[in-house]
Parts: sequence; C-alpha cells; structure tokens
Amino acid sequence: MNEPPVRKPATTSTLRGTPMSALCVAWLVVLLFATLPTLALAQPPACPGIHVKILNIRNSTGTVACALFESPKGFPHEFLKFATNIMIIKIRKDQARCDFEDIPPGKYAMAVVHDENMNGKLDSKWMGIPSEGYGFSNNAKALLGAPSFSAASFRYDGRSIDMTMRLNY
Repeated sequence: MNEPPVRKPATTSTLRGTPMSALCVAWLVVLLFATLPTLALAQPPACPGIHVKILNIRNSTGTVACALFESPKGFPHEFLKFATNIMIIKIRKDQARCDFEDIPPGKYAMAVVHDENMNGKLDSKWMGIPSEGYGFSNNAKALLGAPSFSAASFRYDGRSIDMTMRLNY
C-alpha cells in the first residue's frame, strides 16, 4: 500500500525542525536579558514635588535645614515659626538633599541653613555676619542682610521641579 506523504506540522520552523513556539520563547528570553541592564539601572520617575540638592557644604558636622515659605512673613530668619514646610537632614559627605512632596501649586521661597552646632538657628559673628552656611532659592544674594521673599521666590506648578542650591559661608 501506498501511504500518503508525511507533512510537517504547521508549528515547526524551517530551522532544523525546532517548533515555532520554542523559537518565540527563545527570542523573548534574549530580548529580556538584553534590556535587563537598562531596566535595572533606570530610576523611577521623580515624585511631584520640590526637590533640592544642596552643594558646597563646608563639612559634615551638624545638619542642614531647608525651609519652604509661601509668604514673606518671617522669611528667612524665623523659619522655625513661619515656614510652610521644614526639613532637617544629616549631611552625607559634602551634599544634602531635601524633597518636599504634596506641595500645592503656588509661589514659594526657600532658605537653607547649615546648622553646624545644631542649635536650630543661623549663628552670626559681630555685626550679624553669618558664621554658618546659608543659601536661598533663585540664588538670591544676601548683601546687607537677607534677600527679600520676592527676590528668592519661584513659581511651582504642582509637577516635579529640581533645584540646586550652593551654600555661602
């Protein structure tokens, strides 16, 4: 008897009889491992908020206080009393970072103090010259006193904003 010719099943490829599904799985595995380093190194998107990197810190002694103000009242001297948000953090090497999240859109100004002796205030020498590090948003300058709220103010729209501030000594 004559038997009909044997056909290859539709699920096999022409590559040495390897099933098509196995080839698909193999390609998926290759693609996964090819993109794995990218996925592992990718940082999550920043949360909405005001993110401030503080540079030029003289030493790792004490803490850094970041004070966020929404009005001129008490800016910048009375930050413990009038700031909308305050973050006090330890210094890592010569940098620090303050992240203010859940902040409503508006107009703000920021003051940063390197509180080396951790007494909760910006210490000064004779005639009110600061003896500890300080900085203001917009890189507002302190000439014969602290800058005004309007000089240091910035608009925040509710999305993520990254700022860099350098301390002055």
